[in-house]
Amino acid sequence: MAKVYNWGIIGLGKIAHKFAQDLLLVEEANLFGVASRDIDKATIFASNHKAQIAYGSYQELMNDPNIDVVYIATPHIFHCKYTIMALEAGKAVLCEKAFGMNRSQVERMIAKSKEKNLFLMEALWTRFLPSTEKLLQLLQNDSIGDLKSMRADFGFKADFDPNKRLFNKQLGGGALLDIGLYPVFLSLLTLGIPKEMKAMATMSSTEVDSSCVMLFNYAAGQTAILDASLVASTPLEAWLHGDTGSLKLHNPFHHTKEISYYKGHDFVETFHEEIIGNGYYYEIIEVVNCLATGKIESDKMPLSFSLDFITLLDAVREKIGLTY
Repeated sequence: MAKVYNWGIIGLGKIAHKFAQDLLLVEEANLFGVASRDIDKATIFASNHKAQIAYGSYQELMNDPNIDVVYIATPHIFHCKYTIMALEAGKAVLCEKAFGMNRSQVERMIAKSKEKNLFLMEALWTRFLPSTEKLLQLLQNDSIGDLKSMRADFGFKADFDPNKRLFNKQLGGGALLDIGLYPVFLSLLTLGIPKEMKAMATMSSTEVDSSCVMLFNYAAGQTAILDASLVASTPLEAWLHGDTGSLKLHNPFHHTKEISYYKGHDFVETFHEEIIGNGYYYEIIEVVNCLATGKIESDKMPLSFSLDFITLLDAVREKIGLTY
């Protein structure tokens, strides 16, 4: 029988609930424990998601020898701190995006993973979805010829609350690190690192970006136009244009179930890719497979990619004058 890995979760917000639901779908995964600084919150979460133990502190969870891997779903301002804490405690780590607040933090996280010889991966669930695998297959098969340009947007109208995470600078708020990273991720996955970039942002009264627009230029002449907004709803689509055709990732592009294929301006077909559970199932499977084969990083989401990703986000932040 395959080994079953015991998981612990810290940061028991909305995304953690969805992740815990998907853990139940993976035979090789068991939700052993959950932690919150509010033990009542942890107890309720544990009961709702069939976890065996609720802890009143993160350190208590990490010190439990029964736990193999920790999923970190705290606000991203705390990702570096708790990733290093978990690695120091001998745990493998799956940490939500944004992986860290800047390149320096991500470098420290990666260094600790290598020092401890323990698995570490950024939980960018989009990378592992069937639609992303289909997209990469279509591009590799030259379905649209040479990729020349892409566009991607992610925007919704958020209620302004200076104390909540989205607009709170102390919690790493702002459009870029919350939702803008999805268009940036898609550009990095398909086009790589740009040779130059431009970016503009509208800043909120709390000094974080409420909207951000980016233009990337690449050495081979490609372009990417990306935008994110917390003040307006946008189509949530992505288009990739080649010299012989185009691909449309339907709303919501970051976990789409449909990719439409065009030859020139003519529609050819739409590929349908269903998603198991909430979509976190696939990154859980990736972690389990890596642990089972003794890997300390994923081939699909290597640590070098996460380092390039945060470097790109840092460069955008510098352009728009966003500091934390």
